[in-house]
Amino acid sequence: MKKTKALPFRGSPKADGALQRQDVKPLPVKAGSDQIYGLIPVLEALRAGRRQLEQITVAEGARHERMRELLEKARQARVPVHRVPRSVLARSAGSAHTQGVVARISAARYREAEELLDQAVAKMSQGSTPIILALDGLEDPHNFGAILRTAECAGVDAVFVPERRAVGLTETVAKAAAGAVEYMAVARVPNFVRLIEQLKERNIWVVGGAADGAVNYTGWDWTLPTAVFLGSEGEGLHRLVRERCDALLRIPVVGHLDSLNVSVAAGVFLYEALRQRS
Repeated sequence: MKKTKALPFRGSPKADGALQRQDVKPLPVKAGSDQIYGLIPVLEALRAGRRQLEQITVAEGARHERMRELLEKARQARVPVHRVPRSVLARSAGSAHTQGVVARISAARYREAEELLDQAVAKMSQGSTPIILALDGLEDPHNFGAILRTAECAGVDAVFVPERRAVGLTETVAKAAAGAVEYMAVARVPNFVRLIEQLKERNIWVVGGAADGAVNYTGWDWTLPTAVFLGSEGEGLHRLVRERCDALLRIPVVGHLDSLNVSVAAGVFLYEALRQRS
């Protein structure tokens, strides 16, 4: 859909004292379940209560000021907690960076794209302004997790990712997101060109992040309903996506490198939007 209007630019307590040693091995991750690790991701999963935790495994001797809160919330939610040697926990998680906590949890659920688009329209009808993020072929799970964390903190309404050739909601993403996976609405779509058409049909402006963009990121009017598209780590936005954006925005760089890491760029864009909207 072609727009006819002008582009809108603007000038230590002890944590596990009550936990008893149990000679029960961590249960294997089964179909329909995910494994998440790290104290904050597991704690946020308990707080959110949106996915069922089947079991939490804690390393013997694990001490952290937040561990007591985690154990209390697990008790309230009646989630079984087991203690094992730290080496066993590391082998079970496939990582030594567990912060002494691993949980088996129901698999992360993607939202329906149409549902999230309808919610954006409903928000506009109520006088509010949605902000949407679309990640065009992102492959690094650490970048994806960091972006989800920033998006949740900056008040993003929805995140869209491609169904193919892109990272999904894996346990590595959940760890990097530090709990944001429990709150951030993520949808997969088969075609980003069609997604752009759907956004424009709903009067949502579409901008893309590009090192050669014609508009400085501070020059866009972020108080309007906006969907920002960011490309993959190596190739950036696909050509057809670039061509259909209402504007391509750049972030100025003055060093020897010509671009920022995509997760950093996401933070710059989203917090400029938040600044203007505040």
